[in-house]
Amino acid sequence: MTGMVLLAAIAALMPGCSQFVLLGLLLGGPPTVEPDFDAETGLSLKGKDITVAVVCYAPTELKWNFPKIDAEVSSAVAYRLAEHGINVILPDYVRAWVDENPDWERADEIGRAFEVDYVIELELASFGLYEENSTTLFRGRTEAYINVYEMDDVGDGERIFSKEIDFAFPTRVPRSTYDQTPISFKREYLSRLSEKIGFLFYERFSGDMMPWAS
Repeated sequence: MTGMVLLAAIAALMPGCSQFVLLGLLLGGPPTVEPDFDAETGLSLKGKDITVAVVCYAPTELKWNFPKIDAEVSSAVAYRLAEHGINVILPDYVRAWVDENPDWERADEIGRAFEVDYVIELELASFGLYEENSTTLFRGRTEAYINVYEMDDVGDGERIFSKEIDFAFPTRVPRSTYDQTPISFKREYLSRLSEKIGFLFYERFSGDMMPWAS
């Protein structure tokens, strides 16, 4: 008996609502969650003719402990979006432009330089890797503002989407520093942070964040 036939047989033996839920999963797969950006703007960053640039701003005091955090976060998010079919300007190109233009102030300056359709601006307010008041427990935390600017034909940008995030990982239980190196945890945390931000712009399954508990 194939896996599909076996599951269908199990569903037939289940009562009421449970039966319909399982059959729904069999036929259509797990339920998906619409991206906040799409839901709030009626637009989408996906499309073969749509290009996006990602830039991150971190305040000076934050870069004392994490000197490259702006580049690390923007790169992680850009690559995550690219994995999900969004056409993103290579992070190295954006970083090179930022290095050459250290006095930039508005995200649409980057949009104009790269002639993109949208600019995702990530403004970091805080970033850390340890549980509060602890040096032996890992729990990454980021407070950030996510803004999207839509560029027009003459190179001016209008902010059309804003979202504040306060993201902690692991979400339920901190992790002992004896189980993982700081470098390894930081890499994992940036990966999860990029997913959390990415979920604003592409569909996800409703259970995708369940493994993030510990």
